[in-house]
Amino acid sequence: MMIPGIMQAAVLVGPSRLEVKEVAIPEPGPMEVLLKVESCACCSTDVALMEKPFAGQPPFGSFIPGHEYAGTVAALGDTVDEFEIGDRVAVEAHLGCLRCKNCRIGNYTACLNYGSQKHRANGMTANGGFAQYVVNNVNTLHRLPASIDFNEAALITNLGCVLYGFQTLGGYVAGDHVAVIGPGPLGLISVQVAKTLGAERVYLIGTRESRLNVGAATGADRIINVHNEDPLDVVFKETHGVGADFVIECSGGQDAPMMAIRIAKPMGKILLLGIPYTPVSVDFAELIQKNKSIHTARGEGWSNVARAVSMVGSGRITLKPYVTHAFPLEKISTAFKTFSERIGGAVKVIVKPNVKDLGPSGSLF
Repeated sequence: MMIPGIMQAAVLVGPSRLEVKEVAIPEPGPMEVLLKVESCACCSTDVALMEKPFAGQPPFGSFIPGHEYAGTVAALGDTVDEFEIGDRVAVEAHLGCLRCKNCRIGNYTACLNYGSQKHRANGMTANGGFAQYVVNNVNTLHRLPASIDFNEAALITNLGCVLYGFQTLGGYVAGDHVAVIGPGPLGLISVQVAKTLGAERVYLIGTRESRLNVGAATGADRIINVHNEDPLDVVFKETHGVGADFVIECSGGQDAPMMAIRIAKPMGKILLLGIPYTPVSVDFAELIQKNKSIHTARGEGWSNVARAVSMVGSGRITLKPYVTHAFPLEKISTAFKTFSERIGGAVKVIVKPNVKDLGPSGSLF
């Protein structure tokens, strides 16, 4: 594969300021490959870390964000024999340090050296996929079947995150009532995962009718627009006063954790996938007196990206309905504006660093 010496990349030059610049193409070291990035998705985490840098994030002017991407293997580092040039792969962002106690037992998304030079998470503490090329460790790569296109593959990380969350709950929801708060990408995918794993009834709670309708089309049995109905009234009525067995909170809203606690039945489980970036109020008496438990999941741990590739490749899960827009790298600011402001019903917005052929609107769709 012909590789130039210089590439185009979106560099974070200041708070919420990306500039497309020419930078040197990185060289893969031992256990690494160079990927030609085919698709990289915009994520709410990107928006947050571009506004206020996370721990261990490279300084302004040297950092390329983007942690949800897929690409083609373009070059191999020393000792790499797991992949070949031309392989199509999905990635997971988190590698960890590979040396702390958590990493050694598989909890690499909770690396004890997070934020230090020992730690690595592409698009967070190391350069990511809003570039024509990126370097990845072989342990973060998953070969794609031909049935999965690159736009869908960029969302594999989202599915891996949701599967990781469900695994922390015990992984067994067959026959149960599951309430999902927030019809963003993680919430919509959570609906589909819950149905695929055999949930009896799935409730999707939100404020945006267009996204709720996407959820209804991909598995939600009951959509609840909080502008029109009280979610607690609906769930308790339809569970005969018991409440939901599992509640998946994906919105990151200030009031959402308490809503999740109230909706859960006694001994129910609450999974927090959405991240509120300011402190929230929680009634612990409600949790303790009714034996409810809260679980959290950060990232796509416990090899769940591999499971995600399998589920999409087999047709059990489809991520295609959530890819609504795509732009070339030179339009990355437009891509993030479209994503953040939900322009045109945007759910997931893809950046294509190696594509120049545009439609009249600047979007590939």
